[in-house]
Amino acid sequence: MTKASTHTGPTHKERTHARILDEAAAAMRLDGPDGISVAALMKRAGLTHGGFYAHFPSRDALVTEAIERMFQDSRRILDDRLTQREAAEGVAGLIDWYLSEAIRSAPDQGCPLPALSGGASRMPEAARGRFNQGVAYFQRALATAFDALGLPEPEMTARSVLAELVGAMALARAASDEAAGNEILRSSRQLLKTRLGLA
Repeated sequence: MTKASTHTGPTHKERTHARILDEAAAAMRLDGPDGISVAALMKRAGLTHGGFYAHFPSRDALVTEAIERMFQDSRRILDDRLTQREAAEGVAGLIDWYLSEAIRSAPDQGCPLPALSGGASRMPEAARGRFNQGVAYFQRALATAFDALGLPEPEMTARSVLAELVGAMALARAASDEAAGNEILRSSRQLLKTRLGLA
């Protein structure tokens, strides 16, 4: 007598849930946390509006999960850039990637912080908690790399560098002139690497 095989892959409901989260994360990267319309989101995911509540009890719950989903992507990028490489190469590569023209032009693929920071204070409490956890993870990753580089006050430097990365990208995307936006990125890349002894 043979045992019945057990199915270990994601169920249809789990795949649908993940698809909604992916769509929500992309929308929030483009328009911030206030830019999510449940009806528009479900339409983009190819689902009916009424089906939303089979997956999330509320819009706030969706926002919270979508923020966690976005920071999962960020953690993978940070781990790849900062823990799998020599510290100087990793930090320089992270700066070049984060402040690249390609990421400026594709906000749905970059770090969520430039899109989320402006609206973080208006987020539901649980979502804001996830946001703060994401910021703290990024700061710790930078501080660990800066400590490996022998920089003084790595934690304080990490907070300052993260603020410049996020601010420079937000301003570059807000610039009405593409050349001016790209110049913000170029200047920040160069001066950050000089400041950190990576130029």
